[in-house]
Amino acid sequence: MYRKFAAIDERKPSRIMCPFAFPNRHPVNPDLSRLQPYPFEKLRQLFAGVSPAPTLGEIKLSIGEPQHATPPFIQRALADNLAGLANYPTTQGSDALRQAIATWIAQRYGVPAPDAATQVVPVNGSREALFAFAQTVIDRSRSGAKVVCPNPFYQIYEGAALLAGAQPLYLNTVPHNDFEMDWAELPESTWRDVQLVYVCSPANPTGKVMNLASWKALFELSDRHGFVIASDECYSEIYFDEAKPPLGGLTAAAQLGRDDYRNLVTFSSLSKRSNVPGLRSGFVSGDAAILKKFLLYRTYHGSAMNPAVQAASIAAWNDEAHVRDNRRMYAEKFHEVTPLIAHHLDCRVPDAGFYLWAKTPVPDTEFARELLRQKNVVVLPGSYLARESGGVNPGANFIRIALVAAHEECLEAARRINDFCLSL
Repeated sequence: MYRKFAAIDERKPSRIMCPFAFPNRHPVNPDLSRLQPYPFEKLRQLFAGVSPAPTLGEIKLSIGEPQHATPPFIQRALADNLAGLANYPTTQGSDALRQAIATWIAQRYGVPAPDAATQVVPVNGSREALFAFAQTVIDRSRSGAKVVCPNPFYQIYEGAALLAGAQPLYLNTVPHNDFEMDWAELPESTWRDVQLVYVCSPANPTGKVMNLASWKALFELSDRHGFVIASDECYSEIYFDEAKPPLGGLTAAAQLGRDDYRNLVTFSSLSKRSNVPGLRSGFVSGDAAILKKFLLYRTYHGSAMNPAVQAASIAAWNDEAHVRDNRRMYAEKFHEVTPLIAHHLDCRVPDAGFYLWAKTPVPDTEFARELLRQKNVVVLPGSYLARESGGVNPGANFIRIALVAAHEECLEAARRINDFCLSL
């Protein structure tokens, strides 16, 4: 045995000893190559080499990051519970947090309080939950699995589908159908392969809220074909008439006699509602059987919520006064900004949410690039939020304007956009 080792020629590279002998053989999930750059990476590349007007300060309306102040009572609740950092949190969250969420759901949506033990799961923001959910729902043993999502859309839906081994299908939401998802666009033969449908209501970026008829048609399709519905409702608490909150999936289900919420899971978040995007706190609620599997997945994923964050979340879910104040600030901005921008760009106050979806007279990428150069206002090209489907990119020649900055900043941005449009 010793002679065999001694016979190795040390002048020749050894495959055993050299870790770089096979540089191209590291295992990588091939589905990663199917992911497109995130919209804000595309925006960074678009703006490369652009020098904004030096006399104008930057106004950033591209990203949907709330800029209103975080309520002090939420900050205090977080600080007062830092002792919880000494404990491992459970994936299911505390009984108190789940009960606070269940109570809020009942009050907000006018439905019986869901079972806090089986129909509510706290999550670290809706983004990670929307992604993880597809990994739970998609059955990889069935070939040809498909996931339906709106187009334009939140890019997490597409990435979640691809990394779960499914094919995303896009339903264009465009002006001629009032930005609705038209379920009839897909034939029955295609619906048979659909395992998951993402809906976003109020929609990002159009602000469209699904009506009861659309929910009824979707539920009927789900009953026929067995797919699960993931209802992204993270913008649900930003609306403009206190007497008319947006219809949610749980309310629609209850009104249609689906009290068990079969095949429906709703996703919500404190980020926009309470101006705490850094808290990373939300919940999922709905079909208990699906949530049982989702909780199992999350236990292995390591997605437990920090105990101090749980305490701050309880405080946030238990208070509505700060949410009404938040809505008032957005309503005031939309009331003043929309007419200014609509003077040159086709847009309207959305059903809900904090985006203006405005049509541009030139390609959206050109509009965004030149707006930055001349007026130092940052908006997001709509084509970056969509994919070509049916021969068109439904986001093309639109821009998304996030009215998240301070009131005066938003007004100043609108004036600059007006001035810029005069030069086109």
